[in-house]
Amino acid sequence: MTARLDAQFAFLNEADRLKSVLRATTLVDGSRPENSGEHSWHLALYALVLADQAEPGVDINRVVRMLLIHDLVEIDVGDVPIHSANGQAHASVETQAAEAKAADRIFGILPQDLRDILRALWEEFEAAETPDARFAKSLDRVQPVMANLMSGGGTWTTYNVTFDQLEARVGVKIAKGTPRLWDWVKAKARPWFG
Repeated sequence: MTARLDAQFAFLNEADRLKSVLRATTLVDGSRPENSGEHSWHLALYALVLADQAEPGVDINRVVRMLLIHDLVEIDVGDVPIHSANGQAHASVETQAAEAKAADRIFGILPQDLRDILRALWEEFEAAETPDARFAKSLDRVQPVMANLMSGGGTWTTYNVTFDQLEARVGVKIAKGTPRLWDWVKAKARPWFG
């Protein structure tokens, strides 16, 4: 039991480092960048509040678990904004390889049973092929859009994002997980782009 608890708390202490990873997205008041720990918490809350927007059969408890761990790899890799490098950095082969290596290290701290469970959940989120993962991924794309709207443009201004780029990089992912939500968000975002 001692070795198991040592590993569990080592993981939890390592996860605390997520609070030090600053993101490109700011708080909704624009006062400072949010950190990845805040982002993960906020997304878990999004899942609870927007559960009625999920497809039938989506397990919100699984979605919350995904969202709580989805960005742990940023402890090693940092935040890779979706609009950075003209939208090319986020899904690049290099970023994906770095995140997989980080997942090996971070989830590898845990006892094997927990390592396997959480790593599988992280991989499911990344693949975004199950209804649970598609919904989780859609929320991960919605939250920064809402922050940008509230903060006067945020990363859209920083990266000179067009509405077409927003729709291609973000809207497609949101629509896969919750089409009604994208319709609503799109109507809110379109006027910002003129």
